[in-house]
Amino acid sequence: MYVYTPGQWALLFFFYCFCGWVWESCYVSAKQRHWVNRGFLHGPLLPIYGSGAIIILFATLPVADNFWLVYFLGMLAATALEYVVGAVMEQLFKVRYWDYTKQPFNLHGYICLTSSIAWGFFSDLLIYVIHPPIDKLLHKLPALLVNPLAAVIAVLFIMDTVKSTKAAIDLREVLTKLTEENAELRRLAKKAEAAQARTAEELQAFREKTSLDRYLLQSYLADELEAHRTAKQVRKQRRRAALENAFRRRVESKLEILANIAQALEKTRAALDDGIDEPGEQELAKHREELDALIAAVRQREAQVRTRSIQRYETALRVLRANPSARAKAELGEAFDSLRKLLEK
Repeated sequence: MYVYTPGQWALLFFFYCFCGWVWESCYVSAKQRHWVNRGFLHGPLLPIYGSGAIIILFATLPVADNFWLVYFLGMLAATALEYVVGAVMEQLFKVRYWDYTKQPFNLHGYICLTSSIAWGFFSDLLIYVIHPPIDKLLHKLPALLVNPLAAVIAVLFIMDTVKSTKAAIDLREVLTKLTEENAELRRLAKKAEAAQARTAEELQAFREKTSLDRYLLQSYLADELEAHRTAKQVRKQRRRAALENAFRRRVESKLEILANIAQALEKTRAALDDGIDEPGEQELAKHREELDALIAAVRQREAQVRTRSIQRYETALRVLRANPSARAKAELGEAFDSLRKLLEK
């Protein structure tokens, strides 16, 4: 029976966090064909693996002499942990950092049968192969060194967790604001469309100038062309330049849409001042107020788009780059896909 002090448990947690990071980073990097610093944290630690290893040790060490009990208890404990952590993280950050929805026999996309079976095999591998030599090494550490070493790593771990949590919150806010902005653009375009367009030809021309969907499609096509052109060039510098170009195109396209909406609204407002199609003084005054409010909303949105910084987007993109299988909630899907396209730079 293994007996550990709190400091030794902490060192075991950090060790298995590191092992999980090595495994995940190498596996995902091989799939992506480039290096991926995998995980939620910036540093070389994956807490889900460390937590999984510790909970498996707690659950299975008392029955370590029974292979199948180790398998099933480890599988159940790790699967429960994976479900809870996945659900809590999605609730907090609006992003699913791993997604099993395409796997058979999954539960809400957080866990699946294949993953649970793998956890069971990992439990036996951990108890009978990996952990015994680690236990021997751990007990060879001088007792006076264990707690200070655990404390130093814990401080670094907490600092990284705080920084990474802030980055995840930034990603959530970027997705939320982009989603709200896209909805607001569509709403303003519809309002301006109703106020300005009088014939079918005018309506079609106006829609083409203020279509957010067209802007999104054109941005994606332009980004893909840029990515193709720079694919064989120096990665880091070219990727940065491509990201800046893609970001600038998005800002310019949205400003163009807003300018067209504002122009249409101001044209209609001027027509009201000239008394064109005057329906009555009271109704005319009400219409003017509505147009003034819409024009003010457009100008406010323009100011927000102009002051947008690429730095916050880079923080959000780092989170996505480290979690290539991440998915956003359905209502944030359009904004999430837009960020994914930037990530391909």
